[in-house]
Amino acid sequence: MPIEKFIKIQSSAVPVQIENVDTDQIIPARFLKAVERKGFGDNLFRDWRYDKSNNPISDFPLNDIKYSGQILIGGKNFGSGSSREHAAWALYDYGFKVVVSSFFADIFKGNALNNGLLPVQVTSDELSEIFEAIDTDTQATFSVDLVQQTFTIDASDKIIDFEINPYKKECLLQGYDDIDYLLSLKKEIAVFESKE
Repeated sequence: MPIEKFIKIQSSAVPVQIENVDTDQIIPARFLKAVERKGFGDNLFRDWRYDKSNNPISDFPLNDIKYSGQILIGGKNFGSGSSREHAAWALYDYGFKVVVSSFFADIFKGNALNNGLLPVQVTSDELSEIFEAIDTDTQATFSVDLVQQTFTIDASDKIIDFEINPYKKECLLQGYDDIDYLLSLKKEIAVFESKE
């Protein structure tokens, strides 16, 4: 699955206000057989979205028609647990472009960035403000500008700055994975090698 360029988006958000969400909850281990990054979105949060009879659990946010959008707002410590890259694949395949939390597990954060998914880390107070904005209006919008590294709560015009590794920022802006980035430097590499 190619990575789309990410520059800026404005979108409503889906709140999953649960702390310590681990990668097994994001995509259960029994769905890890595929090796391509397709189809994982169908099983995102599978055990929270569906009961044992495969019926949707209506009050889980991804099943609640009140919520939609390309931004997922998670609780503190999102993406902990195993290092499975499939968690980032599932979120991206479902349609999320941004995940917001007050803390991300390092491996999940790296996997997200490698797969076109932007993790935006905010403070605990800022996260509470974001959840409050959604509580006030379930279709509240948020603007994410990767160039400026800002996350804006549109209703209040509150601008939150976020950090990102400069290399990963460039990859997201260009829609590159690590291989694409190296291929983009092919001419420069050839010039360098010719000087040897």
